[in-house]
Amino acid sequence: MKLASLRSGRDGELIVVSKDLRIAIKAGQTAPTMQDALDNWDAAYPALEHMHRMLNQGDAQGAFALDLNTLAAPLPRSYQYLDGAAYVSHIQRNRAARGEALPKDLLQKPLVYQGISHGFMSWNEDVRLPNEELGIDFEAEIAAVTGDVPMGVSPEDATKYIRLFVLLNDISLRSLIPPELKRTFGFLTGKPASSMGPIAVTPDELGDLWNGRLVSGTMQCWVRGESVGKIETGIDTPFHYGDLIAHVAQTRNFEPGTIVGLGTVSNEDESVGCACIGEVRALETLKGGRPTTPFFRFGDHIKIEHVDRNGNSVFGCIDQKFVTSVAGAR
Repeated sequence: MKLASLRSGRDGELIVVSKDLRIAIKAGQTAPTMQDALDNWDAAYPALEHMHRMLNQGDAQGAFALDLNTLAAPLPRSYQYLDGAAYVSHIQRNRAARGEALPKDLLQKPLVYQGISHGFMSWNEDVRLPNEELGIDFEAEIAAVTGDVPMGVSPEDATKYIRLFVLLNDISLRSLIPPELKRTFGFLTGKPASSMGPIAVTPDELGDLWNGRLVSGTMQCWVRGESVGKIETGIDTPFHYGDLIAHVAQTRNFEPGTIVGLGTVSNEDESVGCACIGEVRALETLKGGRPTTPFFRFGDHIKIEHVDRNGNSVFGCIDQKFVTSVAGAR
């Protein structure tokens, strides 16, 4: 099943979307918002799935042509956003380029931080920031959206609580992150609001791309119109979604709508490129030179799209421009 949210108020209006992303139908009283659907998943899912089936058969009353430009983030705000760094090559390259050691328990415990959850940008919303000297970067990810998760859940059982997957751009400000981390209190100003692709997808809708642990497919990334990465998302990580969920759930329950990302996708094979500028610059540094690829300036674009083995878009794309947040500035 594919779901999305029309722009409406703070939390959007839930719609069910056809497989080909061409038509949709409002969920109505079944679930006015995505959060409402997640809060009442067991009751809402059968009705939403029926709408999805009727929509794909051409039998849904009230169906309308879908305009992706009318969509907000699938879940515009969440009770909790947890993001990891599960792809080891990404961590190795970035830390090596900075001359920093890897955590000794890197392969035993996932790295996870808690980010901004009170507002996710839509797929085509301008990214407004106060200064283009902040080292503006993107990070392409696939994030899980959970239902209720009980404290103490095992990694094996944790994936049973995943309700949806979304495409995610975890925006990073590279000039702010190193000094924040050196203070040993974690990310804060270096991690502004993130954005989501337009379509949320249930695990069963992914077919064989979802193996119960990881989502396969190719993450395609374009920076300023130039391809920088075509990364396989289902390999090269010792951790899966259940590992990250269980790690955090050691000491807390999860509210429905918790977002869990595995972090910037990365492959050990350097030839496939990268899913963030920081890693591109790290490879340039490690190869004996100074980094030459610049971070984003105002007016630059980022495009991210995850495709299946036939080249079909899974979540729709993220296509954003970086602009100043200062009134009257150019």
